[in-house]
Amino acid sequence: MSTLVDTRRVHVRDLRVRYAPGEPFVLDGVDLDLHDGETVALLGASGSGKSTLMKALTGFAPISSGEAHVGAHDLTRLRAKQLREVRSQIGQVFQQYNLIGRLSVLTNVLTGTLYNAGPVNLLGTFSSADRRRALELLDRVGIAHKADEQARTLSGGQQQRVAIARALMQNPRLILADEPVASLDPRMSHTVLSLLQSIARDEGIPVLVSLHVLPLALAHSDRIVGLRHGSVVVAGRTSELDTDALAPVYDALGDEEDA
Repeated sequence: MSTLVDTRRVHVRDLRVRYAPGEPFVLDGVDLDLHDGETVALLGASGSGKSTLMKALTGFAPISSGEAHVGAHDLTRLRAKQLREVRSQIGQVFQQYNLIGRLSVLTNVLTGTLYNAGPVNLLGTFSSADRRRALELLDRVGIAHKADEQARTLSGGQQQRVAIARALMQNPRLILADEPVASLDPRMSHTVLSLLQSIARDEGIPVLVSLHVLPLALAHSDRIVGLRHGSVVVAGRTSELDTDALAPVYDALGDEEDA
């Protein structure tokens, strides 16, 4: 008899989040699974709860009720030290890159090792093995030739690729990308999302990427989850969805700022 292998890296059921008693729920009954090697686009207008869901997966948003597991970790039961361990296993990519502009591209990537390496001198005491790996990752994202340049001299698309290499430097078991292309032009948006999807497939790392733009989600994801006012209103394989199926994700009149 064959044995089914559970490839879920993230398992969320009936998740509710609010930031203070008596306030409305920012997330209200959300279900989510993320499997090894897949890219899931998280769609929603501003105020839908996309950022809060990502914060809940890293322990930065209070879970009011429901289940939330990352790997073997139950996020509803972890203490501070255990939460730090979970966060060290999650690579994060942000809209504003969060690089240290005056430092070299290589050093920025090397900062992805800091959780495991402990205090180090950013001027040059990373191990030779870490340096080799950082250069390999810069090559993986297509900008190894920029390794010695200051991060602030790079274009937005190049800086985002540095941020992706830095996330990979953690050897993450999950990548969360929160609006990673919001500041990029359309061509570079496709380049960055294609890179994230190829990393998910090649490395077996699930990627959850929040987006506003439907065509980008349809072009660069395996599944789509659509949030509206903190609840899932659409969920399915990308190949089975189109713009009409995704219409319930958005309000005709718009929403408030992203939670």
